[in-house]
Amino acid sequence: MKRAFWVVALVFIMAASSAGQLASPDVGYAYEGVSPAASGVQQYARNPQEYGRYEDDSYFYDRLSFYGDWIDLNPYGYVWIPRHMGYRWRPYSNGQWVWTDYGWTWIAAEEWGDIPFHYGRWGWDDEIGWFWVPGSVWGPAWVTWRSNDRYMGWAPLPPGFEFSLGMSFNSSSLRISSNFWVFIQGSHFQDTNLNSYILPYERNPMIVNSSNLHNNMYTRNDRIINEGIGFDEVRRITGRVVPVYAVQDVPQPGRTRVSGRSVQLFRPTIRANSAAKPKNLVNTNQARRELAPAKVFDPRGQQTISTEAAAVQRRQIQEKRLLTASQAQEIKGIQQKRDQEARRVRDAAAKARVTRDYEAKISELKKSHAVEAQQIDVRHRSDAEQVKKVTQVHKSAPTKRGGKK
Repeated sequence: MKRAFWVVALVFIMAASSAGQLASPDVGYAYEGVSPAASGVQQYARNPQEYGRYEDDSYFYDRLSFYGDWIDLNPYGYVWIPRHMGYRWRPYSNGQWVWTDYGWTWIAAEEWGDIPFHYGRWGWDDEIGWFWVPGSVWGPAWVTWRSNDRYMGWAPLPPGFEFSLGMSFNSSSLRISSNFWVFIQGSHFQDTNLNSYILPYERNPMIVNSSNLHNNMYTRNDRIINEGIGFDEVRRITGRVVPVYAVQDVPQPGRTRVSGRSVQLFRPTIRANSAAKPKNLVNTNQARRELAPAKVFDPRGQQTISTEAAAVQRRQIQEKRLLTASQAQEIKGIQQKRDQEARRVRDAAAKARVTRDYEAKISELKKSHAVEAQQIDVRHRSDAEQVKKVTQVHKSAPTKRGGKK
């Protein structure tokens, strides 16, 4: 049995070195000299601002039970695993970003998104997939950021990681697997349905290596805020005006909504209750057996197993299109730089040298792109086999009275 810990490896195939060899899976969250989160609901701030009505730890357990499973996972205690998330789901992938008086604020499309994307931390287990560790402090989003002139990305912060004033992510020992990042073309950052533009995992290692961390820490209303990619930088890259929204508290829980120039959300003040616990706990070993397929897709999530299988196939087609389009844009970008520099050079020998140097860069980039294409094909075949296996199990399951399974 593998130990569930946040120093874990993704089972996905990682991007290769420039030599073109398939690399072994990267590590997941890694800290050096920092302990994982202690068991129980974590506070993650010394002076949290109090909002709205008061709730205790049982609020998380009760509200999220309808949307997922609670298990007791060492060393965190009670953690929550969402159900019915679809093909290769990742936290902070289904929704949009808006700029509020707290910086970039995540607006989740999921009904339950008002809790796990604004409290606590997300971790990964190589058998059960993504899980959420409760935390008592509200934030606009608990992520770290990367960007360059072409791409923008973010990744969930792991359990145990806490902001503090004056800290530098560059000098901290936080290291996040490339597969945990969500990257998109920067021009789409302000779009409302970001899930349609998320690049496949195979693109991530190259983007991580060519991008910079953006973690700008400051306080607002007595709360530490990570601004991430700056307001002006987003406006420059997207070429669009960045609307400013005000956070508006609402008295009842529900899906976070954008209305006019306000973001309406429920953010209760969470008080500790050591006696609280989930009413329904799934056995951890049972979760490892039953939830493993959900890392690819959740066969319980939609109307029929065929619906799920078709959704996987559509998403794979979309991933291939995104991969091919982004690779082509990278090649085109280098070709444009080559032509611009060549036009500035008058000497024929210097012009030939510029052309030769850029052609070498393009050749190396194409080799890397070929590896990415090979890797996504391998992953897609593996995922298709997983879908086929689950489908066969579903078809062979005994039927209940009335002919329904």
